[in-house]
Amino acid sequence: MSGKLFRLEKILTALSKSGTPFRQITPAQVLVVGFAGIILIGTLLLSLPVASSSAMPTGFVDAFFTATSAVCVTGLVAVDTGTYWSLFGQLVILSLIQIGGLGFMALSTMVALFFGRKIGLRSRILIQESLGQLSLEGMVRLILAVLAVTLFFEGIGCAILGTYFSREFGLAKGMYYGLFHSISAFCNAGFDLFGGFKNLTDYAASPLVLITISLLLIFGGLGFSVIMDLFHLRRHRHLSLHSRLVLIITSILLIVGTGVFLLLEHNNPHTLGPKSFGEKLLNAWFGAASPRTAGFNTVALGQLRQATLFFVIILMFIGASPGSTGGGIKTTTFGIAVTSLWGLITGKDSLVVFKRTLPIIDSIKAFCVIFAALILITAVTFILTLTENAGFLPLLFEVTSAFGTVGLTTGITTSLSSVGKLILACTMFAGRLGPLTLATALSIRHRGPEAVHYPEERVGIG
Repeated sequence: MSGKLFRLEKILTALSKSGTPFRQITPAQVLVVGFAGIILIGTLLLSLPVASSSAMPTGFVDAFFTATSAVCVTGLVAVDTGTYWSLFGQLVILSLIQIGGLGFMALSTMVALFFGRKIGLRSRILIQESLGQLSLEGMVRLILAVLAVTLFFEGIGCAILGTYFSREFGLAKGMYYGLFHSISAFCNAGFDLFGGFKNLTDYAASPLVLITISLLLIFGGLGFSVIMDLFHLRRHRHLSLHSRLVLIITSILLIVGTGVFLLLEHNNPHTLGPKSFGEKLLNAWFGAASPRTAGFNTVALGQLRQATLFFVIILMFIGASPGSTGGGIKTTTFGIAVTSLWGLITGKDSLVVFKRTLPIIDSIKAFCVIFAALILITAVTFILTLTENAGFLPLLFEVTSAFGTVGLTTGITTSLSSVGKLILACTMFAGRLGPLTLATALSIRHRGPEAVHYPEERVGIG
């Protein structure tokens, strides 16, 4: 799979340098084409008879949906991962999760470095775009750091979970389960192998499993630059503004989310009601952490109260942080939008965060991201209300889960029509890349400065 990634990146780079129309291809377009190519490869592999446990070929829609969900690290599934797919199929899914979580450009760069190839300027720009970095400085070092961080967290997670599952499934199967769920958690994918669409409901009373997985998905959702900033904190003695904003908003969402989940579900007989207070608190914590694009669940989401479902939708919409393995509009986008709104209400004429002034374009971009996401979710939900036989709230939940690359579901995914699955797969794709990145890739490039500058005039707003 890594060899195919490297060849794909070489083909895209060669096309962009040739005398064809591809010479004008942008970094955003390379990312779109690259992710689409990986999804196509995954679809073909999952369609093979050897990929299913029944040794029968899988239909295009289900294979495409699964491949898209894996590459986009979402976790929505049309068939049960643990029982439908063979070991080969599960390993394909695991490879797609790892590629999707880190980005195909990051992995292809790692392969190039392994073979001693030089990383050119264009590749560095693509890495910057795929990892959401603000500067081109140190891209190769960042890739090596990403690899080290990934191996560190996934290795620790595999050791802890593998040891635990080995007591239940035996050493070989237990370590395999530990590896699969560690990668799935750190990459915020939410795929599981326990069968019967149960996810982690059998481990709702296991602090070791839930705390390990929740920490993996939280660190995976912080972003690699934030993790590296924390790692070098003793040397630099301060965190960047980006890292501080990410950590504060993440902490607020986790604390508030745990409290709200516990308040709304503590007496629900179908979810937290029968559990002890310790188990309620543990599952409320997990219920607040998982919607941040992870997709694991310990309670039946279809049994949650409507208010809880709506609150989870909000958490899924916000999602993880830039440059991470998660999706959503991102924590910093949410933070800048809230700060901008508060500044407008209080009459401030500049955007100030932690005694630092941000350019006004950041505020505009944040609101554009939110608006584009709302348009996409609204449009897809509207279409699905016409094509699917399901209630509005479950459909809105499903669409937001797909956009935020979360993977949580109230249980309607398998009953969606083929058209519904294809639409939802496209939503996952747009959510993984980001609506603005996708729009930029599909738009006609602006060439040069505007020839005419028109006079300014104001209009009434609000």
